[in-house]
Amino acid sequence: MPFETEIAAILCALVLGGETEVSHPYNVGYDLHRIRVDCETSDQVVEVGLDKRSSLDSIQQALFAASLTGKTPVVAMIDTDGREGPFELRIRTAARMAGVTYTSYKIDALIRLQMTSYMRDRRLPGRGS
Repeated sequence: MPFETEIAAILCALVLGGETEVSHPYNVGYDLHRIRVDCETSDQVVEVGLDKRSSLDSIQQALFAASLTGKTPVVAMIDTDGREGPFELRIRTAARMAGVTYTSYKIDALIRLQMTSYMRDRRLPGRGS
């Protein structure tokens, strides 16, 4: 199975049209810190997470990134098993209560999209530039 960062890059580039791993600084006291946004578009900061326990912090990450950028927070869950499990339910429910946009994508569809992207981008000789 691909890593979360690889899937986030596929989703960001081929579906959302954004930039991956965008870094944003913030100050706390006298220290400068940075966060990295999984995917950032012109109007959204998207936290991408697999349907695992490790994604339970996705909402706070999306909200904090939104507070730094002024963009809309989004949580994009990657469904790896074809069903809504306990972590997806918890995140979707909390996102709704917090006013955070929640989306879900099937991992197999994203991998297929990436594997066939060359066919959509290919130009045939004599048929445009």
